[in-house]
Amino acid sequence: MAASLLRTSAGALRRSMTVQSLRAASGGGGVVDHQKGKIASDKVSMPDTLGHSVGLERFELLAKLAGNEDPFEMNVKKRAKGTKDEPTLIPSMYEKRLVGCICEEDAVSINWMYLHKGEPKRCECGYWFKLSELKH
Repeated sequence: MAASLLRTSAGALRRSMTVQSLRAASGGGGVVDHQKGKIASDKVSMPDTLGHSVGLERFELLAKLAGNEDPFEMNVKKRAKGTKDEPTLIPSMYEKRLVGCICEEDAVSINWMYLHKGEPKRCECGYWFKLSELKH
């Protein structure tokens, strides 16, 4: 029972730390009112979507209001030159990141690989990838 409680609390702590690090790393565009949608007024009888959202959903909505359309860096990146000297840079907040490479235009499968900070890695198709510091 104690081990289960410890795992549950450790997981909750880890998730909250991830959310805080995402918030700290986003830095981002303009100033956003974090109370927007949360404060009741005489003009509005029910909160909007932002007023109901919490956690990561709220972080995503606030980031989009600030002008960051991809707060979690999940959009598809085009491959750059991809040589060993000039690898395709993949932004990350962490020490490693899972990356998928669609080697050929008509490919029906994705080649998945882990990239580690400071180590360029070559895909099966010959393109090179490297992690870079996430800049917002």
